[in-house]
Amino acid sequence: MASMQKRLQKELLALQNDPPPGMTLNEKSVQNSITQWIVDMEGAPGTLYEGEKFQLLFKFSSRYPFDSPQVMFTGDNIPVHPHVYSNGHICLSILTEDWSPALSVQSVCLSIISMLSSCKEKVFFLLQRRPPDNSFYVRTCNKNPKKTKWWYHVAKSPVAPYRLTDVLEHKLLWVKTDFVGCMLVLKFMLTTFSYNYDTC
Repeated sequence: MASMQKRLQKELLALQNDPPPGMTLNEKSVQNSITQWIVDMEGAPGTLYEGEKFQLLFKFSSRYPFDSPQVMFTGDNIPVHPHVYSNGHICLSILTEDWSPALSVQSVCLSIISMLSSCKEKVFFLLQRRPPDNSFYVRTCNKNPKKTKWWYHVAKSPVAPYRLTDVLEHKLLWVKTDFVGCMLVLKFMLTTFSYNYDTC
């Protein structure tokens, strides 16, 4: 516990003195507890999110930094992005399996800035570019995004990320392939990944 608090104090000071571009620590959020922070974020200039304001919620367990923080968007404005669910959950590998104690809050903030800045469109055929399983996921997921088992891959579909559950329920849309190709993809995924993995 003492090492966790020491590490958080160090990172807190770094975030206050040298925050990533567009990021500001919400000082009120750390007045009562050092294990829960809110970081105010503004969309980077020249991106689809320029001028938009968001909030990131960080929660730290007693095992931090060996255990990754719980990170999600919170507040009234959740960014529209293919890797961000409308409840604020973020599909980003460094928040789970690619986490390392060498990473920090600043590292996470920079990764999220980069993720948003690289987005090319927020609307696709008049639909918001949420993950295609957004409605189902938001209804059924755990409140803690770290409880979700994610499967990360390089997105090649115009609607990626998608969840394995959508394939199993035949809800995967806009797949440009023939029937045999669909069956091969489905067979591969059924034999390789368990049912409760989410993909992004």
